Amino acid sequence: MKKRLLIATDAFYPRWDGITRFLSEVIPILKEDYDITVLAPNFPEFKKHVDKAKDIKIIRIPTYHFKFGDYNPPKFSSKIVKNAVEESDIVWTQAIMPIGMLAIWYSNKLYRPVVDYIHSIEWELALNSLSRKNIFRSFSYITSKAIAKYFYNRCNLLMIPSAKTGEKLNEIGITTRKVIVHMGVNTTKFTPPKEKSIAKKALGINPKTIVIGYSGRLGREKNVETLYKAFMRIEHKYKNVTLLIVGKGVQELEKLFSRHKKINLVRYTNRMEYYLQAMDIYVMPSLTETSSLSTMEAMATGLPVITTKVGLFKQYIKEKVSKVKSDDIEIGEEDEKDVRSFNFKARRYLSVISGRQAKRKRHNVLAWCVGS
Repeated sequence: MKKRLLIATDAFYPRWDGITRFLSEVIPILKEDYDITVLAPNFPEFKKHVDKAKDIKIIRIPTYHFKFGDYNPPKFSSKIVKNAVEESDIVWTQAIMPIGMLAIWYSNKLYRPVVDYIHSIEWELALNSLSRKNIFRSFSYITSKAIAKYFYNRCNLLMIPSAKTGEKLNEIGITTRKVIVHMGVNTTKFTPPKEKSIAKKALGINPKTIVIGYSGRLGREKNVETLYKAFMRIEHKYKNVTLLIVGKGVQELEKLFSRHKKINLVRYTNRMEYYLQAMDIYVMPSLTETSSLSTMEAMATGLPVITTKVGLFKQYIKEKVSKVKSDDIEIGEEDEKDVRSFNFKARRYLSVISGRQAKRKRHNVLAWCVGS
């Protein structure tokens, strides 16, 4: 009989962001071993959306009417979350927001083992997602750090994408056991195009045009305004260039990119590989990242990339490497360079934890025999 896995996430379809992309790759593999229930927000702008996922159960949480940037936070629906946790054998959270916090809280109360995958450094995200003029910026940073420390210390295990992420968690007193589970890229999907010109034509782009690209949320923490300013300077100097943006987010930023005739803004796609294959250069100007799956996908597609020096970029981006080979993506010596590596490790750790009883007090040492 399969174990019952509850994935508690504050981002999911039809909102398209890094966590949704991550889960879209992982869930099809994990459902081979688990009966999966996804606890996710019911975003108001997607009221017409109908969940059509096969072989998994999706429970939707109502959201508030106000927004943080482009995000309507889910309500603190204690009863719904408690019932979902109670009906599960293991809980896997994806972020420290209302759903994630409640899932961790009730996992402790109901003695369910709970694991979190660290997608971002919460306090850095809070700091960089608000305007520098916002009077709540410093308060948000301090509060996010305190909340992250409290809830991460009540998890049984933290999956982290890199040792550097673990160091940042340790610095603020997060003592929960951590294991590195490197992200991978689905290299059967993300491959260089056979003909770049054909890939461009398929999207209605002149094959002779140089395409600079970006994919991801249009949020302030992604620093996309810098990309816009840089493109304006490039476009003034070179005429056969265009900027291809795949993603949506803060309306102010969407308007910024949609008003220029040489910028193509694609708000949503479930075939990201086609857009990457049409690009000549990929840019990730983000102010805070851990691994950046979208950048790895761009590299797997054969694109030269330009990034900021945050997260793992300093490790797996090679200076002056114009064509990226698989060996240049330093995911781990023992790991295959694709999504199967992640799924193998995630399944292994989830399986080990699901066989143990969760402890009420986090200070107990959890001596599970798993390798990193």
